[in-house]
Amino acid sequence: MTHSIDRLSCCFRRPETTGDSETTPLLRPPHQDREIPLPAALRHVFPNNAISVNAITPSHKQLMDRYPGNKIRTTKYTLLSFLPKNLFQQFYRLANIYFVFLVAINWFPQMEVFHREITMLPLLVVTVASSLKDALEDFRRYKFDRIVNYRAASVYDWKQQDFVLKRWKDVRVGDFVKVVCNEVIPADILLLNTSDPNGVCHLETANLDGETNLKQRQVVRGFAAPNCSFQPEHFSGTVVCEKPNKTLTHFKGYLAMPEKKKIGFGRESLLLRGCTVRNTDNAAGIVVYAGHETKAMLNNKGPRYKRSKLERKMNTDVLFCVGILFIMCLIGALGQYFWLGTFPSIPPFVPPDSNNVYIPPSLSGFYMFFTMIILLQVLIPISLYVSIELIKVGQVFFITNDVDLYDEETDSRVQCRALNITEDLGQIQYVFSDKTGTLTENKMVFRRCSIMGTEYCHKENALRLAALDEAESDEEDPAFPQKKVPSRLQFRKGKSGAALRRWNSARARIGVRGQAEVTLSPHSDVAFSSPLETDVAPDRRLQRITGDEAGQMEAWCRVSRINGGACYMDFFLALAICNTVVVSTAMHPRQRVTGPLNFSTTLKSLGHIQTLLKRLGSLSHVISSLHSISEKSSPTTPASPPSPAASGPAGDKEDMGGITDSGSLNTSLEDSEADLPPTEEAATERSTDPNSDGLCYEAESPDEAALVHAARAYGYTLLARTPDHVTIRLPQGSLLTFEILGTLAFNSVRKRMSVVVRHPVTNEVVIYTKGADSAIMERLAKSAENQPEENKRKRIAAKTQRHLHLYAKDGLRTLCIAKKVMSLQAYTDWLAVRQEAESAIDNREELLMETASHLETNLTLIGTTGIEDRLQEDVPATIASLRKAGIQVWVLTGDKQETAVNIAYSCRLLDQSDVVFTLSTASLDECNSFLDCTLEEVKRYGVQPPWQSGSRGPAFGLVLEGHTLGLLFEAGLQLRLLELSRHCRSVLCCRVTPLQKSAVVKLVRNKLKVMTLSIGDGANDVSMIQAADIGVGISGQEGMQAVMASDFAISHFKHLKKLLLVHGHWCYSRLASTVIYFFYKNVAYVNLLFWYQFFCGFSGTAMIDYWLLIFFNLLFTSVPPIVFGILDKDISAGTLLSLPELYKSGQNSEGYRHSTFWVALLDAFYQSLVCFFVPYLAYQDSDIDIYSFGTPMNTASLFTILLHLAIEIRTWTVVHWVVMVGSVLLYFIIALSYSALCIDCNPPSNPYWIMENQMADPVFYLVCILTTVLALLPRYTFRVLQGTLALSPLVRARQLDTLSPQVRESFIREWRSQEDASEAASDQVLSSPTGPGSPTEPTVDRGLSLHKDGNEDTEKPFSPGHRRSISTMTI
Repeated sequence: MTHSIDRLSCCFRRPETTGDSETTPLLRPPHQDREIPLPAALRHVFPNNAISVNAITPSHKQLMDRYPGNKIRTTKYTLLSFLPKNLFQQFYRLANIYFVFLVAINWFPQMEVFHREITMLPLLVVTVASSLKDALEDFRRYKFDRIVNYRAASVYDWKQQDFVLKRWKDVRVGDFVKVVCNEVIPADILLLNTSDPNGVCHLETANLDGETNLKQRQVVRGFAAPNCSFQPEHFSGTVVCEKPNKTLTHFKGYLAMPEKKKIGFGRESLLLRGCTVRNTDNAAGIVVYAGHETKAMLNNKGPRYKRSKLERKMNTDVLFCVGILFIMCLIGALGQYFWLGTFPSIPPFVPPDSNNVYIPPSLSGFYMFFTMIILLQVLIPISLYVSIELIKVGQVFFITNDVDLYDEETDSRVQCRALNITEDLGQIQYVFSDKTGTLTENKMVFRRCSIMGTEYCHKENALRLAALDEAESDEEDPAFPQKKVPSRLQFRKGKSGAALRRWNSARARIGVRGQAEVTLSPHSDVAFSSPLETDVAPDRRLQRITGDEAGQMEAWCRVSRINGGACYMDFFLALAICNTVVVSTAMHPRQRVTGPLNFSTTLKSLGHIQTLLKRLGSLSHVISSLHSISEKSSPTTPASPPSPAASGPAGDKEDMGGITDSGSLNTSLEDSEADLPPTEEAATERSTDPNSDGLCYEAESPDEAALVHAARAYGYTLLARTPDHVTIRLPQGSLLTFEILGTLAFNSVRKRMSVVVRHPVTNEVVIYTKGADSAIMERLAKSAENQPEENKRKRIAAKTQRHLHLYAKDGLRTLCIAKKVMSLQAYTDWLAVRQEAESAIDNREELLMETASHLETNLTLIGTTGIEDRLQEDVPATIASLRKAGIQVWVLTGDKQETAVNIAYSCRLLDQSDVVFTLSTASLDECNSFLDCTLEEVKRYGVQPPWQSGSRGPAFGLVLEGHTLGLLFEAGLQLRLLELSRHCRSVLCCRVTPLQKSAVVKLVRNKLKVMTLSIGDGANDVSMIQAADIGVGISGQEGMQAVMASDFAISHFKHLKKLLLVHGHWCYSRLASTVIYFFYKNVAYVNLLFWYQFFCGFSGTAMIDYWLLIFFNLLFTSVPPIVFGILDKDISAGTLLSLPELYKSGQNSEGYRHSTFWVALLDAFYQSLVCFFVPYLAYQDSDIDIYSFGTPMNTASLFTILLHLAIEIRTWTVVHWVVMVGSVLLYFIIALSYSALCIDCNPPSNPYWIMENQMADPVFYLVCILTTVLALLPRYTFRVLQGTLALSPLVRARQLDTLSPQVRESFIREWRSQEDASEAASDQVLSSPTGPGSPTEPTVDRGLSLHKDGNEDTEKPFSPGHRRSISTMTI
């Protein structure tokens, strides 16, 4: 453990003899501090200014020179390196090395078969084509790089003492760069100054993660005072930060100042290259990473390369072809040896070598082995790899252009980021899905809340949501045409209207004010801003309580404890404050609000405020300040001593105890309505118009937006937010400004967020915390001194826990709200340690986590919220179809168990008839007992795993908690868990971390050897997506990090249905048939040459002209299989969607098995025998020459191979007819032209006029027709019998496609009813356990599980609908 962790551990260690105390010193005495050594693996950045240039040492200068410049080059080649580098990369491929080997051995006269130039032709064609493609792609990259590198940037020149324009490529590490509004950031810059008085710079990071909401970046805290001009020439510090890495969410370092002061900074102070500055006039900083070391460039990866399952199997079959080639070449070599041995002397037709020496038969046989390799080279289907790449490009094109996979709302279509695993979509057996944003919409709707143990059900809001759903359904009904609503925030001026573009500047170019009309629509550029999310109908009972602001304010100002109306005020203040929401205006949705707007609402009178504050006793300075406010008739900001707890710019601000113009209590006089409480109707009217005050909220998550809108519905409106202050408008119109002392951001480990503010009246430090119940409940305060108060807290916690359980059962997402008040001294001590942790380099995250954990203790529970995340459209139907297709669906979510289970039933992941086992325990013994009991129970039914074909019986479901899952992994019980899950149709894992998601996917994929798919939409799903065979990202509400890590990207979960069941099936069946066809085609054609060797003394002679041999695979038979692999549809899309069971053919690899491969090769051998011996017998004892003998063989072989493909084609289109007929015509055109023009091309046997003579002979046509019929007769007979006698589900589905739509629908309904009836009958038969001694009654109805209830274990029967739960079994 490093010194930093030891130090903080000592700081947080309380004395053993005393109880918990917030005032325990957190710092050691100064003399105990040791100097922390500077780690070596860090980057040191020295500024490029006059001070540094004159003072920098040579070693430091060398260090800076080693840092790369900002010039980027995404090209692979240069003009000088293109030829050697491109050739090296091409010959790095095994296929091209094979070509080179053939060319090399063909140059030896003893092994020469073709002309040397002819042998080089395939290699030249492939090499030149690949080189041209690479050159064009690289040239496009070069043009893009040039555009980027020649952009202008404002860089500080220490010689001119000013910022000057330079090109991006000239920016160096250590340069000071200034960016202005709407400018793209040229490098990774540490923010040192902004034009914003609060030191804030707003960024749009859509180019990096796809998130359109604005992000706040803060000037390094404590570096400079606000409102001071930045002078780079006076900067004398050194930036020490981590080495370049591609992690976008982490950055740490510190500024080493000359006075040996270290100022820590993190990700909030880093401006990333490629982001755009918004709402900030200008910002300046120092470059820490440039060029290819920036985080954007390190994350700039192209399409991922994966090898598909079919491709891996194909490579194995290629090795079999190599073995066949070796055997055939060995036969040729031995045949040459034995044939020459039959002659008593050297035959006259065997020429001597160059030295006039005859080669012995053994050496001649050795040479013949390599000669046969050249002759039979086509047996290795090298062209198959090129054809597959073209086929996959075509498949990807049609997938991305599928209209059904296009989302009109977001104007997005499916993205194929991995171009070579399309066929894997048709073989998926397990789907692992996230819940929030994947199965649900990630549109959070505030539904219910509980405050201090009292539940408010918000019936009015439920009615509003029901009405909204009905209205949406009416809009979708074509029978009720609706007036078109503009899809974007629109801006109209005069009679001309144009869509308001995204607000790109803080300085509006609107023209004359007052002449503009703004129309808000549900589809705004602001995230999480649909009426479903923004409009909240308040609960009438709760609204009456919150209307008494005077009583709440009086109680709230006594911050030592929570009672009376203070809890309600604290609850809604926490909802409005504890977040990172950016406030902007509806008129200018990209212009941040930094102060209170001018509202015409009724406010409290000054006298009423004075009366209220007098009751508090010791607030005379506040009252005197109010007198000064009334005398000046305009608010002023009195001076007050700076806060010792604040750091950086916040520490220098003046605060007058809470009642200033900028904040605390902003008052105006309306004597006529000063003391009148608002009526319920007025409050309702205010809350039903969320945009009446022209505010827009830009949140990083939909949960935050939902809570802010809920607080707004009750009058607690978030008006403005800066890094140091947040302004809230209270229900009666008073403005309350809090000074923000610190923010502890939410993360997946802590599962909570806290905001530290200063109480505007008492100046005490208040912490508002929100988070998961598991992260809040365990941190509640416990007091043994005040027993009545402790009992009250326990009652409130117990009631709240019951409400949490009810919310979760209703499928609501729950958050607990808590508060803590601490003294200023305690916070000051904590802040000192926090700042030290922020300045640390090693173990910075652990130190920050420990300091946050220390602050978030002894909390006081205020209440909880229930937020609904609705299911996406057609999610239940999609999951049902996937399950019918034999796919097991697992849901891995971080939500609590009750919420996840409710959603699982809603989306049909779990059915009411399923037997559901639930495991949630922290005991290893209970885990073992659970696994033993459930495995025994499952095996008693004799049920096959659901992924096996034909499995019938009761369906089992499994629910796991995250901590239990971790316990199983730690104890090595993964295989037993996996054995149980194999018998479960659905598995639901709750409260799991991103790493646990990844571990589960890897476990199933590696141990079961199955094809897996992971789908998610957030950054927490990236590890799961990358662990699966196929990763699918949803471009939803949580940015694009999941999309960038995925292989395919869709916009809705429902699109997964067609992507797998239709496109997956098509891609697999097409590619499987194409690969088998290529093996068949090459073997069938090359065997013609092999059979001829038995009649030519194994001399390596070919009876077909060399050019026609080359063109046969290059031109005549190359295009039809490619078109077949792209366009063929064995079954229509409608039938595949109606009958998901057809997908199982791909899961079982029915299209491409080893048996299929060998059957195709046997068929190829048979056809080659027919194509050779029918012409041989026809022309036997004739005097035709060798090429006249080979021409009918070549022609008949072409017809056979093309018609063989025609038999396999299931869907004929115009393109199919064109390429099939065109291939035949091309063959005759080239053959006739070549025979007519090639007079002396290949002496002594020349092909001159051979084709013309053959086509004039009727025997040629008879031989071609007879040969083709005899060769294809077995294949055709097999297909006929397969479609008549052995009706597989695929064949039956193809027959359905030939029927009319009405008849087809009738047959499909009948098919489905038969399947359902069969399943029901099987379930009824297998509902009783099997085996000797088993009881006769169904065990589904008897209680098996033991539930913990308090301290006793009670036995409970199953709930209605046969839902079984086994939780925390105790043996």
